[in-house]
Amino acid sequence: MSYTVTLFYDLLIAMVVSFSRLLSKNLKIKTYRTIILPVVLYGCDTWSLTLREERKLRVFENMVLRGIFGPRRDEVTGEWRRLHNEELNYLYCSPNIVRVIK
Repeated sequence: MSYTVTLFYDLLIAMVVSFSRLLSKNLKIKTYRTIILPVVLYGCDTWSLTLREERKLRVFENMVLRGIFGPRRDEVTGEWRRLHNEELNYLYCSPNIVRVIK
């Protein structure tokens, strides 16, 4: 199986898990840590990451975490908004994907 097809398959699984309303947030986080993250990071010991690839991994992780934690209602305006990266890092309470690799 080619690398692109594998990444697409991982992305599809991550999207289904993160956006499912039938699963609790804790179960989604456990699924991300135990199934999705190891598949995405398979063979990372031999990778030589460029800054562009590091950015793509962070974007992937933030996308999955936004799907898990969902939007938040702004306290001032009352409108729904996406979580900022700092908020995602605070809620996830684990090192980001690039730190796991390095």
